[in-house]
Amino acid sequence: MKLRALTAAVLSAFAIAASPTFAQEGPQGGSIVVTYKDDIVTLDPAIGYDWVNWSIIKSLFIRLMDYKPGTAELTPSLAESYEISPDGLNYTFKLHKGVKFHNGREIGSQDVKYSIERTTNPKTESPGAGFFDSISGMEAYKSGKAKEVKGVVVLDPLTVKFTLTRPDATFLHAMAINFASVVPKEAVDKAGKDFGKKVVGSGAFMLAEWKLGQQLVLKRNPDYFIKGLPKLDQITFQVGLEPMTALLKLEKGEADFAGDGIPPAKFLQIRNDPKYKSMIIEGGQLQTGYVTMNVQMKPFDKLEVRQAINMAIDKARIVKIINNRALVANQPLPPTMPGYDKDYKGYAYDIVKAKELLKQAGLEKGFATQLYVYNVDPNPRIAQAIQEDLSKIGIKVALKNLAQANVIAAGGKPMTAPMIWSGGMAWIADFPDPSNFYGPILGCAGATAGGWNWSWYCNKDLDKRAQAADAMSSPAKAAERAQLWKGIFTDIMKDAPWAPIFNEQRFSIRSKRLGGSDALFVDPVRIPINYDHVYINK
Repeated sequence: MKLRALTAAVLSAFAIAASPTFAQEGPQGGSIVVTYKDDIVTLDPAIGYDWVNWSIIKSLFIRLMDYKPGTAELTPSLAESYEISPDGLNYTFKLHKGVKFHNGREIGSQDVKYSIERTTNPKTESPGAGFFDSISGMEAYKSGKAKEVKGVVVLDPLTVKFTLTRPDATFLHAMAINFASVVPKEAVDKAGKDFGKKVVGSGAFMLAEWKLGQQLVLKRNPDYFIKGLPKLDQITFQVGLEPMTALLKLEKGEADFAGDGIPPAKFLQIRNDPKYKSMIIEGGQLQTGYVTMNVQMKPFDKLEVRQAINMAIDKARIVKIINNRALVANQPLPPTMPGYDKDYKGYAYDIVKAKELLKQAGLEKGFATQLYVYNVDPNPRIAQAIQEDLSKIGIKVALKNLAQANVIAAGGKPMTAPMIWSGGMAWIADFPDPSNFYGPILGCAGATAGGWNWSWYCNKDLDKRAQAADAMSSPAKAAERAQLWKGIFTDIMKDAPWAPIFNEQRFSIRSKRLGGSDALFVDPVRIPINYDHVYINK
């Protein structure tokens, strides 16, 4: 609610000027080690979209807008100031002068235009292209009818103007997500498809070393435009480490942050051990874990099949598998998100009814299918529980346990993954607004190659209603907008492209020498950690 009201309030103003976020207190210097099981696939901000690379990309690149550290409060970043027309259709950003890319060249407004056009170019296959559809001329550009996006205009070397086709309450959020990161054209042209491995950004850190399958090293950007940041001199990301191994390294002082979190098998032991009390940070999440069903693949093109699966999964049992670190979900939105319908009951756990629905679909004897799952615990155990539940109604599920990147790739290819358990990749909001739980993962724009709408569900009527909700930027219409979103998500559940399973709490564990406010380790927009502001205790 706070962020939606903030955006609406900004729209009623003409000019906004603010300084970039200043560093929080804490000593300068030192290096840390962060562990992950999976390798980092890409650091290209137009493409990277997973748990491992999300915050790394945020620290390598900057955007026109950002969020105050540890909060969901929008603040200018590369933009020194911005103006918004009274009708909410024109946004004019004035850039800070003298901000440099890591290659030493100063950033200008032409770089902003290029970066947005690169992300939205279909050849880039960016999963975030749909975030910018409200910009005028975007449809013609994406279809190849125009060579540029006419709604992004360079007014002078440090001023860029965006014209929208409709008022959009989420536009400032879109300017703060990774896909809006500013990149230098000359570096992209030189690296080509390897830009994701040879990135040149302008963020607090710069790429120093990358040994595929081993480690990635970031070093402090000495020319970073925000005074006092980053705190650390170096961050080493060690990959290929099982969560249990990572925990042992952390206990021995050989690592500082477990990127994959506390191993589920050790969760209760660690949570109840006094020596870990100061190392564990708990926070809520704008997150939902779910099973997708590809509505373009048989037999998931039948509504009764999708409804049967919703009713056959024992969600309460799955929550117990993860030591009750979550709430049972019955709709796409998490309870903390505006638009969540607390009165909606969803599909009850009912094996008898589920069997009846399969019979109505002409599949009384069941069928065989596949469930793709990220191969880090507890996801395989959750998938096994789903497999067992669906076997009770005659559905034989073969599990495909794969690396995170492979599951994501399968989901973004049409007619490939019949079902996906989203755990370990489950949706955490890019920004705290209900629209973010629709466009990329349930809207028509996300049902594209490389997208995250893994159910390949497209309801054009709901798309129109979503656009109408996002056009309601006035504070006076905040409650009405929330009601619109509430109806959209409950109507989605009538079509049942998902089986929502749970809304998970977030637990992070750090070494005792790693300092910074707890909010930095459960930052709502820098998942899983805000690298720019953490520091070494001295």
